[in-house]
Amino acid sequence: MFVTAETLTPAQCRMARAALQWSVNEAAEAAGVSYRTIVRLENEQRDIKADRVVVIRRSFEAAGVRFIDVGEDAGGVVPHPLPWEGR
Repeated sequence: MFVTAETLTPAQCRMARAALQWSVNEAAEAAGVSYRTIVRLENEQRDIKADRVVVIRRSFEAAGVRFIDVGEDAGGVVPHPLPWEGR
């Protein structure tokens, strides 16, 4: 899988939302995009503008999710730290 810092796959979007426990509405609001944009991305529709994909990914990163872009785990998602971790 070829993944870059500007890429967000449908599976990564779903994994990031799950890690953050965000609804589609919450993800859309955080990214400043429409509900339908998130749904179209997650349903693998290809008519989404690249700049929208970037802002969605950046909103997940701003919330603490990390995306694995290189290596054998490329395409993976690392969830944000849980509130009780690091104590």
